[in-house]
Amino acid sequence: MIEFERFTTSNGLRVLIHEDMSTPLVALNLLYDVGSKDENPEVTGLAHLFEHLMFSGTNRIPDFDKPVQIAGGESNAFTNTDITNYYIILPKENIETAFWLESDRMEEINLSDRNIDIQKQVVTEEFKQRYQNQPYGDALMILRKLAFEKHPYRWATIGADISHVQKAEKKVIKDFYYSHYAPNNAILCLSGNITAKKARNFVEKWFCGIEARQIKERNLPAEPIQTEKREIFVNKEVPTSALYKAWHGVGRCHDDFNKLDMITDLLAGGTSGYLQNKLVREQKLFSAANIYVTAEIEPGLIIFSGKMLPGVDPVKADKAVGDVISGIASGNINDYDIEKVKNRYESATILGHTNILNKAMDLCLYELIGDPRSINREVERYRSINRSEIISATSHYLNDNNCSTLFYLKN
Repeated sequence: MIEFERFTTSNGLRVLIHEDMSTPLVALNLLYDVGSKDENPEVTGLAHLFEHLMFSGTNRIPDFDKPVQIAGGESNAFTNTDITNYYIILPKENIETAFWLESDRMEEINLSDRNIDIQKQVVTEEFKQRYQNQPYGDALMILRKLAFEKHPYRWATIGADISHVQKAEKKVIKDFYYSHYAPNNAILCLSGNITAKKARNFVEKWFCGIEARQIKERNLPAEPIQTEKREIFVNKEVPTSALYKAWHGVGRCHDDFNKLDMITDLLAGGTSGYLQNKLVREQKLFSAANIYVTAEIEPGLIIFSGKMLPGVDPVKADKAVGDVISGIASGNINDYDIEKVKNRYESATILGHTNILNKAMDLCLYELIGDPRSINREVERYRSINRSEIISATSHYLNDNNCSTLFYLKN
C-alpha cells in the first residue's frame, strides 16, 4: 500500500507526498499536462523541443545540470503524446536544490535566439539519428499516420516533420511555453526520505510565488471509428522485411484497458508468449515478434511488430499473426496461462514500487488521469479479469476491420 498526502496550492499546483524513510534519497517528479497531442498540426514537435529547452538554463541559473551534479544527484526528462515529465533524485540533505531548480525554470526559462537555435539543432540531429538514419526508424511514424486520420496521435512526439521545429518562429515557441508550463498545469510529487511537513514548507517557499497562467484550452478532434482494414507497402534499405500492425484500443482510464494489456501480455509474454511460440519457434516466420498497448490517455493503439526471416512471404506472415490472435478470440486460451501473466504483472508492479522514482511518476500520472488512489488498486483490477472478458475484448478490438498494417519490405 502506497500512502501519500495530497494538496493543491493557491496557484493551482497539485502536490503529492509519499514518505519512504527506508532510503537516503528523495525523488522530485514534476509532470506537465502537455504532450505532442497539444500541438498545432502545422507546428509539431514543440513539446519535445521544450524537453530540451528546459535544460538550457535561465537568467538566474544558466547551467541546470551543474547544481544537480554538485548536490550528488541526477536528473532527466521524457516527453510523449500526453505529458512532459521531469525528475531530479538527490540525497535527502540536498533535496531543496531540486525545488530551487524546478521552480526557477517553471517561472521562466532562457528563450534567447541562441538557446532556441542550439536546441533546434539538437532535436534535428536526434530526428536524423533515430528516425531517418536508423533501420526501421520511421516505421511507427508511418504506422501512426496510417492508423489515425484526425487525432493528433497521428504524429510522433518528435514531430510530424522536422521542418516544423526548424522553422518554428520565436513567438510561437514562447506562446507554447507560457500557455502550458505553469503551476496550474503541473503535478508535483515527492517520494522518499522527506516528511510531509518539510515538503509542504519547500513547496510554499519555492513554488507558491509563481503566478498561475492562462492555459490553452484543449480541444482534440475525435478519431472516426475505423470500419475497414488499411494496408500500406513500403520498400526500404533494411536488413530484413518487417511487419507492423495497429488496432485502435481504448484510453488509459477505460474499463477495457487492463483487458487489452493482459491480452498483449499473453501474446508477447517472453519465451512463453503465444506469438513467440507459434510464429518464432514453431512456424519460423519471424526472428522476433512483439505486441503492446501504447497506454495513452486518449484512445490509443495496440501495436504488433515483427522482423520476418529471409524468404518469408509477408502476406503469409501477416495471416499467421491473425491466426494466433483469432485463436484467443475463439477461446484457445487456458487458465494456467492467464494466472501466469497475472502473477508476472503483480510481481513486476510490486518490484517497480520499491523504487522511489517509479512511485513518484506513477502517483503523478494517476493524479492526472483522475485518482491517485488507483495506484493501490491496479493489481486487484488486473487480477479480476476473467477468461471470457479476454476472449470478448480480443474479438471486439483485435479484428481486421479495426486494423492498419504496414508491410515494411527489404529492397
